[in-house]
Amino acid sequence: MFDIKWIRENPGAFDGALKRRGLPPQSAELIALDETRRKALTRAQETQAKRNRLAKEIGARKARGENADDLLDEVAHDKETEAGLQAEAERLQADLDARLALMPNIPAADVPDGDNADYNQEVRRFGQPTMFPFKAREHFDIGEGLGLMDFERAAKISGSRFVVLKGALARLERALAAFMLDVHTSEFGYTEVNPPALVNDAAAFGTGNLPKFGTDLFRTENGMWLIPTAEVPLTNLVAGEILDEAQLPMRMTAMTWCFRSEAGAAGKDTRGMLRQHQFTKVELVSIAHPDHSEAEHERMTGCAEEILKRLNLPFRTIVLCTGDMGFAARKTYDIEVWLPGQGRYREISSCSNCGDFQARRMKARFKSAGEKGTRFVHTLNGSGVAVGRALVAVLENYQQEDGSVRVPDALRPCMGGFDVIAAAKR
Repeated sequence: MFDIKWIRENPGAFDGALKRRGLPPQSAELIALDETRRKALTRAQETQAKRNRLAKEIGARKARGENADDLLDEVAHDKETEAGLQAEAERLQADLDARLALMPNIPAADVPDGDNADYNQEVRRFGQPTMFPFKAREHFDIGEGLGLMDFERAAKISGSRFVVLKGALARLERALAAFMLDVHTSEFGYTEVNPPALVNDAAAFGTGNLPKFGTDLFRTENGMWLIPTAEVPLTNLVAGEILDEAQLPMRMTAMTWCFRSEAGAAGKDTRGMLRQHQFTKVELVSIAHPDHSEAEHERMTGCAEEILKRLNLPFRTIVLCTGDMGFAARKTYDIEVWLPGQGRYREISSCSNCGDFQARRMKARFKSAGEKGTRFVHTLNGSGVAVGRALVAVLENYQQEDGSVRVPDALRPCMGGFDVIAAAKR
């Protein structure tokens, strides 16, 4: 969320950033709205000052035994005028805040320009795409063939875009999540957190999910929101707080269920586990010093990449262009894992530096030792990685011709000695 003062002082930079996002210039309209608000507020303050002067004159007249009815009438009229101007200023402020809340973050200078994903740029690659001497199957054919992945019964109890995992596949998903959490906490310095899966309006607003993306979320009857990712509760743990500089960076990780309505995904990935209403994800969140957030972004992305390296899953890392980047991000790396069944790379992690965009919405700041003022923190988030999609990638990259699936070496300690997942007994 932007400071209107900054927009007044940098209208060209603001409009230039919006242009990179594919949006029309809006600084003139916002500045004009703010100017009208400021004028109403100034007139209200001037009217209040006038009433204060008249009050003194009324007191003086009464002290002299003189009539002050005319001044009393004027004060009453001015009180109504002031109230009206104050209400107008508050209405204009609310309008301005609502418009600013819909403005996306400014892209970093090194983010490539472009309207869509075609302009994303690959920055590195790990491994070679897995090839088989047989026709590679997609994960849902593998899972259903094993008798351990059931979409039909899930649809019976919940509808489309849900799945029931059983037996060794349920255990494999749990093993993946445990493996990720263990690596991130024991080696990469993240603190494991078990946050709420329901949040209020303020928390969803703080991370930029509201007001613009409410249709992407599930809402309960009492007005709570099911989290689309653990980014929402983890980032909001510092909402409204003033941290000591020595506390930065704060690094947190969580494994949660995530819920998304997939309102804009009609017809996309309708089969399988790639686009579900409910899915499991290990999230990484950093609360960082502004001077170090770019380095923290590279570090976080490296942590997510390391998970895939240890699972020996081929992947590529790309930097998103301005037209493909999320609302709250100033720069995003996507990690795409190779899926042999589809014969292409698919997103498995997205790591974003949001700068102070979310911090301004949440009023999350820090204070340096010996300094009077405060500064907004920088917030970062990333999938470390999406557990369901990691399961998909393991199934497709470790499939065998007879329909069984080898268990990656890194996961075998969490699988009770299983080295191969074979078809369940029927």
